[in-house]
Amino acid sequence: MGRSRAGSPRELQASCCRCEADIICFAATDGKLLSSDVTHYVIPDWKVVQDYLEILEFPELKGIIFMQTACQAVQHQRGRRQYNKLRNLLKDARHDCILFANEFQQCCYLPRERGESMEKWQTRSIYNAAVWYYHHCQDRMPIVMVTEDEEAVQQYGSETEGVFVISFKNYLDNFWPDLKAAHELCDSILQSRRERENESQESHGKEYPEHLPLEVLEAGIKSGRYIQGILNVNKHRAQIEAFVRLQGASSKDSDLVSDILIHGMKARNRSIHGDVVVVELLPKNEWKGRTVALCENDCDDKASGESPSEPMPTGRVVGILQKNWRDYVVTFPSKEEVQSQGKNAQKILVTPWDYRIPKIRISTQQAEALQDFRVVVRIDSWESTSVYPNGHFVRVLGRIGDLEGEIATILVENSISVIPFSEAQMCEMPVNTPENPWKVSREEEQKRKDLRKSHLVFSIDPKGCEDVDDTLSIRTLNNGNLELGVHIADVTHFVAPNSYIDIEARTRATTYYLADRRYDMLPSVLSADLCSLLGGVDRYAVSIMWELDKTSYEIKEVWYGRTIIRSAYKLFYEAAQELLDGNFSVVDDIPEFKDLDEKSRQAKLEELVWAIGKLTDIARHVRAKRDGCGALELEGVEVRVQLDDKKNIHDLIPKQPLEVHETVAECMILANHWVAKKIWESFPHQALLRQHPPPHQEFFSELRECAKAKGFFIDTRSNKTLADSLDNANDPHDPIVNRLLRSMATQAMSNALYFSTGSCAEEEFHHYGLALDKYTHFTSPIRRYSDIVVHRLLMAAISKDKKMEIKGNLFSNKDLEELCRHINNRNRAAQHSQKQSTELFQCMYFKDKDPATEERCISDGVIYSIRTNGVLVFIPRFGIKGAAYLKNKDGLVISSGPDSRSAWKPGSLQQFQNKITSTTTDGESVTFHLFDHVTVRISVQASRCHSDTIRLEIISNKPYKIPNTELIHQSSPLLKSELVKEVTKSMEEAQLAQEVKVNIIQEEYQEYCQTKGRSLYTLLEEIRDLALLDVSNNYGI
Repeated sequence: MGRSRAGSPRELQASCCRCEADIICFAATDGKLLSSDVTHYVIPDWKVVQDYLEILEFPELKGIIFMQTACQAVQHQRGRRQYNKLRNLLKDARHDCILFANEFQQCCYLPRERGESMEKWQTRSIYNAAVWYYHHCQDRMPIVMVTEDEEAVQQYGSETEGVFVISFKNYLDNFWPDLKAAHELCDSILQSRRERENESQESHGKEYPEHLPLEVLEAGIKSGRYIQGILNVNKHRAQIEAFVRLQGASSKDSDLVSDILIHGMKARNRSIHGDVVVVELLPKNEWKGRTVALCENDCDDKASGESPSEPMPTGRVVGILQKNWRDYVVTFPSKEEVQSQGKNAQKILVTPWDYRIPKIRISTQQAEALQDFRVVVRIDSWESTSVYPNGHFVRVLGRIGDLEGEIATILVENSISVIPFSEAQMCEMPVNTPENPWKVSREEEQKRKDLRKSHLVFSIDPKGCEDVDDTLSIRTLNNGNLELGVHIADVTHFVAPNSYIDIEARTRATTYYLADRRYDMLPSVLSADLCSLLGGVDRYAVSIMWELDKTSYEIKEVWYGRTIIRSAYKLFYEAAQELLDGNFSVVDDIPEFKDLDEKSRQAKLEELVWAIGKLTDIARHVRAKRDGCGALELEGVEVRVQLDDKKNIHDLIPKQPLEVHETVAECMILANHWVAKKIWESFPHQALLRQHPPPHQEFFSELRECAKAKGFFIDTRSNKTLADSLDNANDPHDPIVNRLLRSMATQAMSNALYFSTGSCAEEEFHHYGLALDKYTHFTSPIRRYSDIVVHRLLMAAISKDKKMEIKGNLFSNKDLEELCRHINNRNRAAQHSQKQSTELFQCMYFKDKDPATEERCISDGVIYSIRTNGVLVFIPRFGIKGAAYLKNKDGLVISSGPDSRSAWKPGSLQQFQNKITSTTTDGESVTFHLFDHVTVRISVQASRCHSDTIRLEIISNKPYKIPNTELIHQSSPLLKSELVKEVTKSMEEAQLAQEVKVNIIQEEYQEYCQTKGRSLYTLLEEIRDLALLDVSNNYGI
């Protein structure tokens, strides 16, 4: 086990962790050393690791040695999520802890004795390993073993000099008396546990049936009696409706084609949204249908009284295979609600921000003090004798309604960690300062193909873009053929496999874009500097260059490799389009043309114009080939913001789709496609690709019916017929119709996902949206970890072709499959957080406006779906979709007077295929059809415990007539940047009114946000503009 005698505990520890890193691969502790300035090492018992992991995560607690026995206990008893938290803690350079593989060390391993319980054996094994470790360090470093087993404290407490065995509470009291947050958290966990133990002793009645044993569940799944899947709770009817989506063997072997409905909390049997559950189908005469009426939240379920849809497979949960519990943001009840909860005010029911999570009972004496704050809690257990799960308080996030508190809520709810990059990670970064500028090394010059003098390389990006990760080139070869080049930032040159920054980037998996900020995957010295392919500077790149036939543009040859480039121009889209259109006056706005004499300027201009024109011509050809195979064009970005010199909003301009958008997009798609083919050919069982499966035909039914209402036929048999049908479904009088139909087509599709090629058959590789047999992501390694993996695979493939040694270990199929699951999960979190932050700003924008008097609260809306008690409306001006009720909570229905203004009267609703009629008791009737334009009033429905929501009310069944004074504002959509700017300004004014110093806010902003967005959604524009028509970037494909 390494060196048996060494000069110091630190050296000994280094040798130990090097041994264990080879044995336990997940710890990634190779080279990670415990701090040399600690007074003792801490070894937590298995129960302490399970119950107090969040306290062990405190950076103040140093010198922690996690035993393999304790880690395995967490894995087997607490599930994947808790186990992954432990793994990440061990990997994180910011935390002073390592893993010791005690069960693989000959002197430490203890066999379990006959009749010995698993728990006693685990504690005995950990104590034995602690004693060995103490002697291994030559008895120089005291060891403190912390345990919750009082017998162990009595038995081992004074057995070995230098090895102290005490309770965890005792350890905190004696060693960390001033660490207030840890003590509060410990008290919260202890109180929760005591309440749980008391409850189990006192309660004999069962609220829920017991879960079946694991072996019974597994046998039932194999025999087909039970079905395995992931529980998905309907957030609009969280108390009564949940669905189980089939997973694993169940999805392949079952005859079921739809999800399974779980109706009511009893049938859900203590499972929580996201859990992997085992379901037993009910007899067909007990099947129920999903409710199709509009519903704001659970409170409205009983009031709606609407009949459900056709019965569907319905079941009940009989067991939970994996609890995917996480941190939950909750709100404490108000003072009045606390009093109404009963005499025992220490037991408090808190309401989660996420509607899908049940109320959680926690024990605290701080309920009144915390009632105005968003708070994080964790669930500890949910016994069959308890109506609600039990949990404990973790920390305070911020005040309800405060911008930073609400943003923090969104991050926690999506399990997004945004702590600044650590010192250890930043130490791995290259230096580029005026005093010590970065430059190309001699060694790299010899290894790479140098394109700086031979190729005209340039980028086309949105205005103000800093992180340029792709450039293009085109030139004529000596044989008359053309050479097309795509050059991508060589991020993997700076990010070594399994380095601290690589582990951090892997954990983050993506850059997170919120409404007013972004959280980078990589430090800005890479993302905005050395990996950004800026104009006029030398940069490392990974290039793909194709030789094309000079007339047909057919690909003759392809070359992949590492290069050195110097981008000649950093163009913005509009300038490139002007040059393409022959408007050369834009040259004055291109910095690279300044200070040139007229002759040089003319020559360079002709060269650049030829290059852009030729690239566009090639892109048309490539796109036509994909169109022939059925590539889909879905709803794209349609507006842009124009900023002044100070990055303030200057104007909002309806965005015309530019052909150069498609030119850049096609080149990127072509590169991704060819890299996918290359890495699959070289590593058929361990390549990372991106698949987009064909949608289920039943998901297109609403799209087909809506199109039929306008006289269009949508053929969904293949991506080709769907693309052609959408192209033909154009209403010359209303362009919104085609936009909505394309949006519905997007909604009907499943998300594209990363996968390992060893985990599925080749016929499943296909990308439906792009109509390509193989596809991956290669072109954005600055902001996507998947692209970093693909770059490494491509470099390994090139080495393999050259019969060179492959540097660095590639992921096995199993490891890559797990990584893909993680990246897919983080991508979903990024999409959800982006959407939720947008909705937050939309609500803040409208919250302070009086809907009755504020002109901007009245807008034109388009009906795009009919429900039993209302309609769904799209508001083009603000990009908002929402429900508008035609029957209110009092049972009154909407009516329309002579002036088309709406009012509520007694009556009834009658729903048809593509229209709904409201008839009052006095005989008045009004009918709303699909795609009708109506006038809508926008207001905000405030919620104390959940996020605020936009409320829509139809005030006229006629289109909105824009007053002359509002004509300019209403003629163009409100870009989200304008909205965020106004909200942020009002929030700052409110903070100033409360005498909060702006410089403090700015310091906190810098600390947590790392890279500030230039303004509201211009950052998202960067992504979307790079591949406007690549549905993968805009729609999760």
